[in-house]
This record gives sequence, structure tokens and C-alpha cells, in this order.
Amino acid sequence: MKFCKTYEEYMQNLERELPGVGFKNLKKILKKCRLDLESHNSHENVDSIASNCPNQCPVCDGTFFPSLLKEMSDVVGCFNKRAQKLLELHLATGFKKYYVWCKSKQHHISLIREGRDLVTYALINAIAVRKILKKYDKVHYSKQGQAFKSRAQSMHVEILQSPWLCELMAFHINLRDKKAKTIKGSYFFDGCFLKFTDGKPSLTCELFDSVKVDIDLTCSICLDTVFDPVALNCGHIFCYMCACNAASVTIVDGLQAASLKEKCALCRELGVYVGALHLEELNILLSRRCHEYWEERLQSERQERVKQAKEHWETQCRAFMGV
Repeated sequence: MKFCKTYEEYMQNLERELPGVGFKNLKKILKKCRLDLESHNSHENVDSIASNCPNQCPVCDGTFFPSLLKEMSDVVGCFNKRAQKLLELHLATGFKKYYVWCKSKQHHISLIREGRDLVTYALINAIAVRKILKKYDKVHYSKQGQAFKSRAQSMHVEILQSPWLCELMAFHINLRDKKAKTIKGSYFFDGCFLKFTDGKPSLTCELFDSVKVDIDLTCSICLDTVFDPVALNCGHIFCYMCACNAASVTIVDGLQAASLKEKCALCRELGVYVGALHLEELNILLSRRCHEYWEERLQSERQERVKQAKEHWETQCRAFMGV
């Protein structure tokens, strides 16, 4: 079965209507583009077709890419919103946990299923985008599709870049470890796991043969396993303290106090600290799987946190007293 048909059936069989990639419509645009080009250049070679395309192709003048960009933005927005809501239910504690669970009427099995469906939704849409861009380049004898993919990543509409995908993968592994013996049946991803290569951890998901998500969990600043991890707006993951140091803020002030002029330590993108996301599910997973390392980092960072807190309050007191 061709992927286009598989994708259409998947989107139609969803329990609720969700935004997706207009794969069928985009293929129709490309088909019309190919026919127009072949008709106009019937007596010309491939190089001539490629050179004439930008001036005569209705796809290249802004029909194809704006449509795809909007669809990608809608997909990642929907995915992030639903993932956030799901994980808030799972991580709720105390009275809040009682309230949200009673209000939502959900239980662990339904949470697991919804998390699985969300990851499936993310990956199959990522495949759809990749295939339609590959088709675009094939029709136009160009590399504009790959260039568009790079632009989409810089605009944060590439769904595989979403930090919520990392959180959902950690969420599944956490529940698998905790509930596997008490839940009958298989509600987990066989290919979603935390692996260690030469002592360096990474999250891997192999739900589809054609797409593999591999998220490195080594902080690029301290070059160790991320501790108390945060994901910046650009998608890169760092230790919270390392991110604060890179953003020139104290732990007390937090990343929200970072200047928009501060750059990501890895990709050098500006203004990525203010909307940083604390990866709580990943934090739980690593604290369980790397227990000894976690305790050592906890002790060492606790001293630094106390030191920074003390310096902060001393500065506030001096400012209040006018010293």
C-alpha cells in the first residue's frame, strides 16, 4: 500500500479530528506542476526544465510551501498542546492530582494509550512531510525541499524537534517500568527505550522502520548526562544549571530572566531561554536509571544552589538597606 493511502486512512480513523498534512492535495499540485513543465519543455532537456521551473511553475510561486508550512505549524501546535495536557495529568500531585483525575475521569491505561497515539501521530506526520518534500525535489530536479526542511526547523515547526516528544517517550518508559506488571496487554512501544552507548544515554524510538528518533541526553556544556534537564526553544537539551550559566542568570532568577540577546550554547540562536521547558518526565527517568550518578550530582549542585541563593538574598538585603 502506498504511503499516501496509508496516511489518509490513518487520519480518517482517528477518534477525533486532528490537523494533518494535506498529502493528497499537495500531490495533486505536484502532478499539475509536472504536467505543465513536461508540456512546456517537451523539446528541452532536464537542465532546461530545472532552470525554467522557478518562472513558470505555479508550485514555486508560493502555492506549495506556504500551504505545507501552515499544516506543519498546525500539527506541531496540536501535538504540543495535547502532550502538555496529558503530562500535566500524569505529573499532578496532592489535591491537584485528585481534582484533575476526577475531572478528566482518566486512568493509567487511557493515559498510556493516548500517549502512544500522540507519538504515532507525530511520527506519521513527520514521515508525510519528509515524503512530500522528497517528491517535490524529484519533480523539480532541485534541493528546495531540503532547504525548506531546514527553514522549518529554524522556525520550530518540525515536529520531531518538539521537546514534548522527548517527554512523551520518557513518560512511556516510566509507566512501563512502573506498571508493566499490573497492566495486562501491551500498550507500549516495543521500540521506545533508553539506551547507553559508552556510558552516554539517549532516547530512541523505532515505531516506524522509515523514521527513527534518537535524542542525545548528553549536555553539550558540561559533557555529562543532563541533570535536571531543560529544553530550549531551539530544541536543544541542557542541564538546568548549565543553561542558567550560559544565559548569564542565577538559579534564583531562573531562565525566564534571561536576556533575549543570549544565544543557545550549541546552535547560537537568539532568545531561546525565556520559553525553556523543564523536562520532568525525563528527569524522573534518568534519576531512576542513573541513580548513583544522580545522587552525586544532586549533592554537588545542592551546594552551588545554596551558595547562589545566599548571595542573592545578601544582595537584595543590601539593596533594600541602601548599602
